[in-house]
Amino acid sequence: MTTTLITGANRGLGLETARRLVEIGHTVMLGARDPRRGAKAAAEIGAVPLVLDVTREDSVRAAAESLDGLDVLVNNAGVPGAVLPPGHASPADLLAAYEINLFGLVRVLNAFLPLLESSPNPVVVNVSSRLGSIASAAKPDPATDDPHWIPVPVYSSSKAALNMLTAQYARAFPAMRINSVCPGFTATDFNRHRGVQTVAEGAEIIVRMATTGPAGPTGGFFSRDGEVAW
Repeated sequence: MTTTLITGANRGLGLETARRLVEIGHTVMLGARDPRRGAKAAAEIGAVPLVLDVTREDSVRAAAESLDGLDVLVNNAGVPGAVLPPGHASPADLLAAYEINLFGLVRVLNAFLPLLESSPNPVVVNVSSRLGSIASAAKPDPATDDPHWIPVPVYSSSKAALNMLTAQYARAFPAMRINSVCPGFTATDFNRHRGVQTVAEGAEIIVRMATTGPAGPTGGFFSRDGEVAW
């Protein structure tokens, strides 16, 4: 039996990923900071609710101590942050987004690494975005890579930093499959449902990388269409 933890999983891409993994036989720990919402979402899909606030060290540590084992970790919790152009976003704006998108991911990774190291097939999926691709942002016209590209330094830089952490952790833990994924512009509460994909389409690459085997890739950045340039 594969035990999987998904952070920020009470709605959107996290919930759809949880639903899909439950359907194929995973025991899914549905992480949510709100106990009531987490329990409700878990009951709907047959997952196990787990109170987990990625911004709180004590919450993350308690969640890790409550589990006997873990095979797959999906770091999905995230926020869009302040939607401001370069020159207008303040350090405080960045810090607020990084607290969840980056520092929260580090808290969770570090807390659950001992459990993952005991798994015969440990997998980590970090949910990123093509907006975090420096290669795309550096092009004369980033829209050639992503027609939905926008200049949002707060969110984009948090995901670029997340991608670097993916590469660093993958190098440090070669026995694990650790990858970043770009779900694409998906219609969820995250973007006020302005996305052009369904949650089923967006969750596809998350589920694919969450179910990768020991021979699968590690230290990469992937979308539904293949590898994404860092």
